Amino acid sequence: MKQEFIFLGPPACGKGTQTNMLSEFLGFPHIDTGSLLRAEIAKESEEGKIAKGFIDKGQLVPPELVGKIIGKKLAQDACKNGYVLDGYPRSLEQAELLEKINAEIDGSNPASFKAIYFDIDEEILIERIVHRQSCPKCGEIYNKKFKPSKVENICDKCQVELKTRADDNEEVAHARFDTYYRETAPLVEFYEKKGVLHKIDANGTIEEVWKRLIDIVEGRK
Repeated sequence: MKQEFIFLGPPACGKGTQTNMLSEFLGFPHIDTGSLLRAEIAKESEEGKIAKGFIDKGQLVPPELVGKIIGKKLAQDACKNGYVLDGYPRSLEQAELLEKINAEIDGSNPASFKAIYFDIDEEILIERIVHRQSCPKCGEIYNKKFKPSKVENICDKCQVELKTRADDNEEVAHARFDTYYRETAPLVEFYEKKGVLHKIDANGTIEEVWKRLIDIVEGRK
């Protein structure tokens, strides 16, 4: 049966690291909407310029733009057995759109859908954001305090210089949290009512959270 996973939780809760690991573990595509949007911004496409205006203010990108990109990805043959979707949906409107996208792609074929919510303390999240770094080549995420690279400011995989996003600062972080709690947190209730929500304690080491995640994925919790 096809397995579909989405991940919910505030910025810097650890979704990126865990979804990358889960993608490799299951052999499913890892679909990171943040990276897709940043690619559009880097190309300075019309869509990228619009998206940048929202992201710089800590606001959500319009659903029709993100939905179009996501739909094309999920329809690819690589996703026929399942996918790991990180960073989408971020609003009830996007959740309803994702349901339509899945229904169109899956048709009458059965699929298992799980929404996994990362529950974590906000103070820890602020520290994760302000110390975060990423590789501009492979997208690997590091953190100067919690997950540093072996060589300072250099990607372990690509040996290129790590970058810090301009919006990874405390002021923008608080704005992103405000946006999250106002517009994205209701998704927890949305998926809980549907019986597909699984909560995970995201406080702890990467290894500890990974063990909790696998318990959920393999149906032990």
